[in-house]
Amino acid sequence: MDNEELLRRYAAGERDFSGVDLSKADLYKADLSEINLSGANLTQVNLSRATLRKANLGQANLTQANLTALILIEANLTGADLKNANLIAAELGRANLSTADLTTAKLWKANLNGANLSQANLTEADLSSADLVGANLNQANLSGTDLSSANMITADLNGARLCRANLSGANLWKANMSNTDLQGATLSDGTTHP
Repeated sequence: MDNEELLRRYAAGERDFSGVDLSKADLYKADLSEINLSGANLTQVNLSRATLRKANLGQANLTQANLTALILIEANLTGADLKNANLIAAELGRANLSTADLTTAKLWKANLNGANLSQANLTEADLSSADLVGANLNQANLSGTDLSSANMITADLNGARLCRANLSGANLWKANMSNTDLQGATLSDGTTHP
């Protein structure tokens, strides 16, 4: 399916596009709120500045997708593949990203306020200056992740792996750090945790 057909069918009221192949489609600034793209192939898709509020992207393949400044508030991205995706300045407040693969994803200045990232793989992702206030990072893999200057007030990091993570300048006020693995992590004072 091409982007013109998707937009035409969406405008006609259709919302279920589960399993569709939209790889490399250009959906810049499209408003696709409440669309169902679960299990869809969205590799290298351009959804920058688009709106997918309350959309279902569970198990979707978004590898290398351009999601810059995308609005995904309250969206379902459970188990989605977001490896090397560009989510710079994306709005992901209260989104469900549990078990999602965000390996090497760019989330600089992304809003993940209240998002569910439990058991997500964020290995070597860039979350510098991201808003993670109240986010659920329970048992998430944050190995080698850049969390410098991230706002993590009241975030739940119980059982999270933060090996070699950069936490310099991160605000961890009232964050739950029980059972976290901080081996080799760089803390706010620039020292490395043994």
